[in-house]
Amino acid sequence: MRNLSDLDLPLNALTMLPSNAFKPLIALKVLDLSQNRIQKISPKAFTGLRQLMFLNLDNNSLKKIPAGAFRPLRSLEMLVLDNNLLSTLSLSTLDGLGNLQELYLRNNGLDHLPPDVFRNMANLSQLALSGNRLKTVDGNMFAHMPDLKKLYLHDNTWHCDCNIISLVQWIRQTKATLSPRDALKCRSPPDLQNKSLSSLQAALPCLTP
Repeated sequence: MRNLSDLDLPLNALTMLPSNAFKPLIALKVLDLSQNRIQKISPKAFTGLRQLMFLNLDNNSLKKIPAGAFRPLRSLEMLVLDNNLLSTLSLSTLDGLGNLQELYLRNNGLDHLPPDVFRNMANLSQLALSGNRLKTVDGNMFAHMPDLKKLYLHDNTWHCDCNIISLVQWIRQTKATLSPRDALKCRSPPDLQNKSLSSLQAALPCLTP
């Protein structure tokens, strides 16, 4: 099956991806593993998939992804990780995805993102982080994405104190399309609950020029 370009395996009962699972499929461009029960990915599960452009892991049970697991995917343009159980990401989690253009992480349990997590992803044009548990993120992480056109941040648990300054400032300056700006609302503290992030300047002393 060395000439196979598309492999669709959704709605099965896969629970893990072992090492070299797809290694013979050197021409594969599309791999759909959505709606399975995948809990574990071997660090070498995607070895050999140098031509892969689209990987769908939507609706699985992934709590973490081993460092370097995506490293062989040098041609990948779209990665879908929606509806999993991920709580954090690191630079090593996304290592090797320098060609990625679209990354979807909706409806996970992300509560923290290191400032450098997307540092090597300059080609990213769409990033979806809605439906997580983020309280704050460093707005400067998005400044390193010159091609970013769409960013989805709504339905998070934003805590609107002075730690959110860099994100608010980036929102005010960016030309990227944000998930409806009026949907980006503070969850806490109580006196700012449901206030939109884009209107915070007058509410926080540290945001006043």
